[in-house]
Amino acid sequence: MAMMLDESEASDAELIGRAKGGDRGAFGTLLERHYDFVYRAAYRWCGKKADAEDIAQEVCVRLGKAIRDYRGGGAFTTWLYSVTMNAARDMMRKTARETVKTEAYGVHALISGEALAESEDPAEALWAAVRQLPDKQRDAVLLVYGEGLNHAAAAEAMAISETTVSWHIHEAKKRLKTLMRSAGEV
Repeated sequence: MAMMLDESEASDAELIGRAKGGDRGAFGTLLERHYDFVYRAAYRWCGKKADAEDIAQEVCVRLGKAIRDYRGGGAFTTWLYSVTMNAARDMMRKTARETVKTEAYGVHALISGEALAESEDPAEALWAAVRQLPDKQRDAVLLVYGEGLNHAAAAEAMAISETTVSWHIHEAKKRLKTLMRSAGEV
């Protein structure tokens, strides 16, 4: 029982160090501590519960090997966000390839869980528009407005300069205004 209390009270740095050394309990505690963050970031990225769950599970699997590469130069959540976004992009590419294959054979795949009816929630309509942005703009908006990171932390997660993040945010705002107008939201 004392070991369980120690793990739940241990800092991320301690848990990461122990997980790198093969401590499964520390790795499990680290996953439990940050799973909601991973799921939330994945959901904001894709907008579908089932896909967000798949992405979050993929991140958990990837972390088993990737944790050894974590250098600790920045915040763990910044690094974890990068891992999550890479998993989301991989899933998007895989889905796109599968869709092309399906259409090539003339079979129309049904997308489960997607309603075509417009959402009455303006916030959900805005996040749906964010998901339509180009990758870098979408990622910048998700990091800054979705996760509450400052531009410097977002730049670190995206491996770009802080001014580039600011530019992506600026461009995203212009596109979102156009997207929301065309959807009748503004």
